[in-house]
Amino acid sequence: MKDNVNKKVEPIKGLTSILKKHSGRDNSGSISVRHQGGRQKRYYRLVDFKRDKYDVEGSVVRIEKDPNRNSFIALIEYKDKEMRYIIQPSGLKIGDKVLASEKADIKIGNALPLRSIPIGVAVHNIEIYPGRGGQVIRSAGTSAVVIAHEDKYTQLKLQSGEVKKFLKDCWATIGQVGNIEHKDEIIGSAGRKILMGIRPTVRGTAQDPRSHPHGGGEGRSGEGMHPKTPWGKPARGKRTRNKKRWNNNLIVKRRK
Repeated sequence: MKDNVNKKVEPIKGLTSILKKHSGRDNSGSISVRHQGGRQKRYYRLVDFKRDKYDVEGSVVRIEKDPNRNSFIALIEYKDKEMRYIIQPSGLKIGDKVLASEKADIKIGNALPLRSIPIGVAVHNIEIYPGRGGQVIRSAGTSAVVIAHEDKYTQLKLQSGEVKKFLKDCWATIGQVGNIEHKDEIIGSAGRKILMGIRPTVRGTAQDPRSHPHGGGEGRSGEGMHPKTPWGKPARGKRTRNKKRWNNNLIVKRRK
């Protein structure tokens, strides 16, 4: 599949905008996310996560590398000559047809509401709220599997092993997200990492005690305590999920 990906082609002008670089700083100008900065200039590709061009068939013109995400994107030209980007599912090739419809075939790249998708089918780009556009399962190589339909909900088994309920009116795209080999990619040099916008990370044990809880000591000393972040919070093992955001009442089975 990588042979068909055009990594040097210019993106469609009407589907891009300049992506401002904030270097990890918030609206007060202070660094709120560490290890960011020095990135090359980027253009944001306007990806169609909603797939709301219903009942109009489109064909894949080309497959591109998007610098803002680890999955590839496919440029779709519809019958009315409108162009849109979508996330490229694994197996979608140049010349293939895609369709967003309640009566579309169960075929890679087609988008349907969850109520129309049979049990056992892999899906991605899934809406959490109907009409808002796909918000989960968008990373390279990921997919969720439809395992049950009940009342007004569909149960999906997510990549983490968690089983969660989604409203049947939510739309999803058939297939697994492409660029499955992304996790095996070797960066190769520190300079390339900088151009990606990722600055160096200094170990806590190499710092002084004022800068990090692991710092200080004579010679090469270990952590000497339970691992902590620079702000003293537990670094490993503590659950950080926001209970309000993820709708805990819709979780059927938790991830291990």
